[in-house]
Amino acid sequence: MSRSSWPSRHERRRGASLEVLRAEAHDELQTVVMERLRDGEDPWEFMEELPTVDELVVWMLRAELIREDDERRPSAARDYRMLRQIALDHPPLTRTVWTMLGRLEAEAG
Repeated sequence: MSRSSWPSRHERRRGASLEVLRAEAHDELQTVVMERLRDGEDPWEFMEELPTVDELVVWMLRAELIREDDERRPSAARDYRMLRQIALDHPPLTRTVWTMLGRLEAEAG
């Protein structure tokens, strides 16, 4: 199989199960933690600022929706609808989506 015929990461993720998305997000977060530790940062100081695995999954799914929309930056209303759609498409992420929406609303207002 030639490299050009491999599915892109985006294409693989689009049809991926939630378990696969969570595993991918976990790997990403572990990489961030390891890099920050190598840079000499204290984990007690940075761990709370990192997203959870599910939050990262939501951000990854949101990024896919933005890419599918010709990478146009969404309005606040469109962003809200995208996040709600992620919750509808992935019910186990519903609580995370609503928590994130509440935080975004609090930051905006």
